[in-house]
Amino acid sequence: MFNFPKKKTQVSTEVLIRFIWVSSFLAMIFALPPLGIFLGIYLLTGELILGAIIGFGVHFVILAFSGRISKIITQFMS
Repeated sequence: MFNFPKKKTQVSTEVLIRFIWVSSFLAMIFALPPLGIFLGIYLLTGELILGAIIGFGVHFVILAFSGRISKIITQFMS
């Protein structure tokens, strides 16, 4: 009925290591700055809601540029 092409089952070690490093850097870039802003605002002012709103805002602004950030990190790792 359908003849699907076989998928590539072997991935080189170099590609796998690069994938892990780029993914780790992206996770740190997406999570650590908003978390730091949230905790900084919460600990300095005691405003939980304000810290959460600004932290989420920064998180989604960073996510808007995720494609560009990923390309830059991938080029750097190459």
